[in-house]
Amino acid sequence: MMRQTIAFLLLSGFMFACQETPSDSSIQHNQPLNSDRNIMSNKEIAQSFVQAALSSDIATVKDLVDPDYIQHNPFIPTGRESFIGLFPVLQENGTGAKAVRSMEDSQYVVLHHLWTGASPFGADEMVSFDILRFNEEGKIAEHWDAMMPMTPPNPSGRTLLDGATEVADADQTETNKAIAKSLFETIVSGDQDAVGAKVQEIFLPGYAQHSPTVADGIPAVFEAFAREQWIYHKNHLILGEGNFVLSVSEGTARGVHSVFYDLLRFEEGKVAEHWDVIQAIPTENLANDNTMFGF
Repeated sequence: MMRQTIAFLLLSGFMFACQETPSDSSIQHNQPLNSDRNIMSNKEIAQSFVQAALSSDIATVKDLVDPDYIQHNPFIPTGRESFIGLFPVLQENGTGAKAVRSMEDSQYVVLHHLWTGASPFGADEMVSFDILRFNEEGKIAEHWDAMMPMTPPNPSGRTLLDGATEVADADQTETNKAIAKSLFETIVSGDQDAVGAKVQEIFLPGYAQHSPTVADGIPAVFEAFAREQWIYHKNHLILGEGNFVLSVSEGTARGVHSVFYDLLRFEEGKVAEHWDVIQAIPTENLANDNTMFGF
């Protein structure tokens, strides 16, 4: 029901925007960032894109985004112009976003976001992982995400977003990605003995846990898998920068087809911290048919 409500709000806003296109007097068209893009990292460009969207800075969005922008959020129409058509919904709700963490891997940028004024997405405060793909021309060409409402602190007093934020150990990127890939391939295998051995091998015993219903430490994560009935069917993507690695997987949570975004922070080859967002994959009121995967 929540996701149907989100779809209704977004698509209603989209149709309203198509009927009543804002005039030049109602939206400020700032100068594009052409002169700045050459000295900005993709992470900085990604954050500028988000802020431009939230402030209805259409000129900057057009400068940064490919016209054939591919959208994988199932409730938002694909295409740059369709995305721009949703800006009035964000303005009406005073929606804001803060990138708490960011990392860059090849043509991809990952942003770990806190969204405020986010009632169009399901709650006043939402947490998301957003992935943006840059094309060969340096334009933002594709977007994936998963979102969930901000929750109270978990049994260890941690929230969905607090904890370490600094990217470090750049020389360990590929090593840490390989460790994470091996972990999620083992989880997908369903071999419980192998999963137990892998977790014992690569997790620090008292690692910091940010999942909303799970406490710190290895025993709590096994209890959570049984309680929440998390089953991973396929690992779609591993992205990383230094000590941070993000995994995107598909599976079920309490029997519901879901996407799993898991962020790991490494210390000397061991998992020291974990964040996640789990979202049910909708089947109704879809605004595009690109799926939440297709990397």
